[in-house]
Amino acid sequence: MVNQTYDFILHVKPDKYLLGFVFSATICSYSFHWYLTSGSLVESARIEWLKKHRVFHLIFFFIGLAGSAIFFFLLLPNWYWLSLSAIITFLYSAPKIPHPWFRALRKVAIGKTIFLTLVWMYVTAILPVIIAGARFTIPVILFVISRFFFIYAICIMFDFRDRADDKATGVRSMITWFSEKGVDRLFFVSLLIAATSTIFLFRYNFSAAGIIVLLIPCIISGAIYEYAKKNFSDYLYYFIIDGLMMFSSLLMLVFRI
Repeated sequence: MVNQTYDFILHVKPDKYLLGFVFSATICSYSFHWYLTSGSLVESARIEWLKKHRVFHLIFFFIGLAGSAIFFFLLLPNWYWLSLSAIITFLYSAPKIPHPWFRALRKVAIGKTIFLTLVWMYVTAILPVIIAGARFTIPVILFVISRFFFIYAICIMFDFRDRADDKATGVRSMITWFSEKGVDRLFFVSLLIAATSTIFLFRYNFSAAGIIVLLIPCIISGAIYEYAKKNFSDYLYYFIIDGLMMFSSLLMLVFRI
């Protein structure tokens, strides 16, 4: 996804240090988050495996942390922007830390959905622009908007699956607050905004093929939404739905768009 921003939007070679930082930080943050996840009301083979092998997440957390520190040092002139991504990422997992100060974050109305969407959008769409020293032109802003609302739609599906767990642990978000119809509206409005901002890129000389490729994951997400609300399979969520976030970048890479 970072590579896609460089190739499709900025038209420059990716910064190898930023790619290394994002790779390491992703391993670190996910391992930290899942190490703190002890169970789920939704039946999940993944969660059961996790409970028995938590040590692996601890090991990968320290490996990712070490890699993040190394690439952070190599990108030191941009320390402020990198630190901001770390803070947003931490806010996503912080409510899981067993301490009253962090548990209080469960009461924040926008909750984990916004934090997770922000960090994915910021790291994959905004950080590359900052690191490259590029300007935030209208096409860049349109791409950022598109990425934010598409990722938000994906997060809505995950949060709908996790509603029972979130309600049981006191985590508040718009997904737990809204009715099911309200969540449906939020999902499709998010997809609509993502698709509209993507289509507007056509006015700024972006190829029709590239725009269509960006729209394909939006179309697939909308098509499988109702099914995903009833089927909470780990394979559906962690391979297909999660994979949709990077699907357009993979298509661009394969077809050299």
